[in-house]
This record gives sequence, structure tokens and C-alpha cells, in this order.
Amino acid sequence: MGNLLAMKGVKKVYDTGMECVAALNDISFEVSEGEFVAIMGPSGSGKSTLLSLLGGLNHPSAGSIVVDDIDVYSLSVERLADFRREYVGFVFQSFQLIQYLTIVENVMLPLAVSTIPRAEKKRIAIDMIDKVGLRSKTLRLPGELSGGEQQRVAIARALVNRPPIVLADEPTGNLDSATSQEIMELLGSLNDEGHTIVIVTHNPDNLREVHRCIRLRDGRVQNESIAHLANGIKAEEV
Repeated sequence: MGNLLAMKGVKKVYDTGMECVAALNDISFEVSEGEFVAIMGPSGSGKSTLLSLLGGLNHPSAGSIVVDDIDVYSLSVERLADFRREYVGFVFQSFQLIQYLTIVENVMLPLAVSTIPRAEKKRIAIDMIDKVGLRSKTLRLPGELSGGEQQRVAIARALVNRPPIVLADEPTGNLDSATSQEIMELLGSLNDEGHTIVIVTHNPDNLREVHRCIRLRDGRVQNESIAHLANGIKAEEV
């Protein structure tokens, strides 16, 4: 497997007007095609900032991010939007579903700019909803689903364009332990199908499904490890 993602000497500095705060400082690592990688670290270590940079949502202050030989932040605004649509599916802790749209309508949203007929968009969305185990609930509203079911919908929406990369920011953060395990197993099965997955998580239990763990501290890579060797991490350390 070749490298699909590469961060090289990435820095991200926020100017608050009063001071400059370095969220990331000289970050370099690579993710191979088909890997399942967890980003861990204490609150404020730069985990979510790193994920937003990988996804083309937040320009670095220095360094480069290369995805499939594309220098992401050398793209024009229009091409950057195309890159996000073609390469990346996002999953968020808070689900970010539109409450007045049905499940199938929520999952269809990323297909809005596609020129394929609406009936085909709906078929694709229903197929993806079926993949996450919610075929019987396509016409329900998000408020009628449990938290775990809403996260499954969010995953279906992230995958409906069939992106090669899935980025998930604390995807189990609002879920109980049993439901969290179900979501991680779902992500694991998607990884088995060929999706490259990078998650930010604070939960050591989630490492059961991933291949590699990258730990951040104070905006730097503290260490990397094979995930099963990191399962003993104490909660206060992540």
C-alpha cells in the first residue's frame, strides 16, 4: 500500500489579536491507503485542528498536506471544494443532521451538486443507509432516532459520495459505551472495504479497531504506536 496522506512540517498558528497561539508545531506523518489511524492526545493538543487541515477545511500556517499526490493547499478555492467532495467524508461528534429533513434527504445532501437524476441520488442514498443498518428508517426525522442511529446516518452521509478517506472527529463522544463499540465496529467494517479512516478520539477503547495510534501533546507528535500496544493508555493521558 502506498501513502495516501502526508503532512510535512505543518504548523498552524492562530492570531488572537493579543497573542499568537501555536495549535500545531512541525507536524509530519504519513497515512497509507487502507489504514485506520487514531489521533489521540489531551484537550488542547491540536487533534481537531489537525483533522480539519487534513480535510481541506483550514489552511496551515506553514508546511504542506499532500493527498493522493495533490498538494491540497495549492489548489484554488473552487478546486479545494472539489477536492473535499471527491476525496473526503466527514463525521462529527454532534452528528450535524438537518432536523427537518428525513434520513434519506440528509444522506442525499452531498449529492446535491451532482448532475445525476434525483431518483438515482435517492437510490444511492438508500443503498448507503442500508449499509449502516437503517433501511427501515429512511423516512424518519433525526429526532426520531437514537444517538447511535443518528451517528450511523452521519456516517452514511459521509460515505454517499464514496470518498476514499473518512475523517471522524470524536465519532463516539456523545454515545454510551455499547453504542460506541457498535459505531467503531461499523467504521472497522468500512475500513475492511477499503476506506482509509482517520479518527480523533479520547477513548482508549476505540483503539481496538484501529491499526495505528498517533499521540499529540502541545501541538507536536509525541509518539506513534501500533494500536493494540496502546490499549493500556490511561484515560487521563488522552
